[in-house]
Amino acid sequence: MAKLLVCSGQKVLLPEWREPQPATIIIDTSTGKIIDIHYGRPQIEMTSDMASVDAGDSLVIPGLVDAHVHLNEPGRTDWEGFWTGTRAAASGGVTTVVDMPLNSIPPTTTPANLNIKRQAAQGQCFVDVAFWGGVIPGNQAELKPLIDAGAKGFKCFLIQSGVDEFPHVSEPDLMLAMHELQDSPTILLFHAELEDAGPVDATAQTVPYESTLYSTFLKSRPKKLETDAVALIVKLQKLYPSLRCHIVHLSASNALPLVRDAKMQGLKLTTETCFHYLCLSADDIPDGRPEFKCCPPVRGSRNREELWEGLKSGIIDCVVSDHSPCVAELKKLDEGDVMGAWGGISTLGLGLSLLWTEGSKRDVSIAQIVDWTCKRTAEHAGVGGFKGQLKVGYDGDFVVMDPDAEFEITKESLNFKNKISPYVGLKLRGRVEKTFLRGALVYDRMGGGLGGLGPTGKLL
Repeated sequence: MAKLLVCSGQKVLLPEWREPQPATIIIDTSTGKIIDIHYGRPQIEMTSDMASVDAGDSLVIPGLVDAHVHLNEPGRTDWEGFWTGTRAAASGGVTTVVDMPLNSIPPTTTPANLNIKRQAAQGQCFVDVAFWGGVIPGNQAELKPLIDAGAKGFKCFLIQSGVDEFPHVSEPDLMLAMHELQDSPTILLFHAELEDAGPVDATAQTVPYESTLYSTFLKSRPKKLETDAVALIVKLQKLYPSLRCHIVHLSASNALPLVRDAKMQGLKLTTETCFHYLCLSADDIPDGRPEFKCCPPVRGSRNREELWEGLKSGIIDCVVSDHSPCVAELKKLDEGDVMGAWGGISTLGLGLSLLWTEGSKRDVSIAQIVDWTCKRTAEHAGVGGFKGQLKVGYDGDFVVMDPDAEFEITKESLNFKNKISPYVGLKLRGRVEKTFLRGALVYDRMGGGLGGLGPTGKLL
């Protein structure tokens, strides 16, 4: 293997630039670090221990950091796994994923369980993988040891999670956990739908055939569940202001004023939304199509545009996939049973193209997309000191992307394990051509995709 990798291109996006410009990046492949950056494309004398990548007019951007992924191993590897999930990530320009504490068995709620997960991941990862821990009732004594064991932060649910081994927490549970974590260098993530937010629409349990209607599901998870949850989070954060808090997969746009006001008050609150909330609309979802189901749900077109405005204005900090797959039987595709199906959308490998396609319609630049999916997600997950930007001293993770290439998503083109996605049949613009992890090629579309390339990812 060459000691140095030299990547040059006409459209390289460096942190100090708002538009891609000519640049050359030099990576020491023995350390995986960027050791030099030249503005422009100077003539570099190549030696036998150097390799080169000429990106031409394609974009060169940092590798994405997807801070919300369910890889489900061990325990539910028929849903996904480290091997398939990280391969799918690499195919979409994602070079780091942060694995959620569920739906693996056991969940990542103790240091011992985290060690089991790390052992399962060894030798299987095509990109780098970090891990979130989990907060469940009664595990507050495990939280600081989990930080010491390498957990980047903690996720909890304010509503039933969907799996018995990861129960949701009450307000008293949260106060115990927040008291334990308040002086630690960590972050608490909330699935922000509040279990006791009041009655939901009763039609979800009436006539059986209505379980196939998307509108039935949408009524069963109203925006009120999210706004009440955000209000509770803000209330508790005022009691523990030193603790960073984060709202995962925000769907309801009417929660944005609550988030904005909390930020203006100086609370350490951040928020993410997902590719599907920015790219899909309930107005266009056919009945009987459970592949569109996720929790909280995809809402209407107006809500989607308000999320875009919240993202562009900085109320929403970053964008993630919330890749949450399952086996086909649990999606109940044959029955079209939206209400009875597992809630989760599979997206790994598609997010960059989805966001570029939809963002281009809304005057969003590639620099903004990189900010939302690379820099800010890296900072959120505690890896911002060496991931998410093309800077000297950072990991040499980068993506070569053809911004003008158009392609159609097919079932065969999906690289995750269970090839179920609401995006099948969609035409996208912007295609990942190559993905590099610390200067090593991990995906090459023209060179056979993932074939012949081994798992070189590290556990962070």
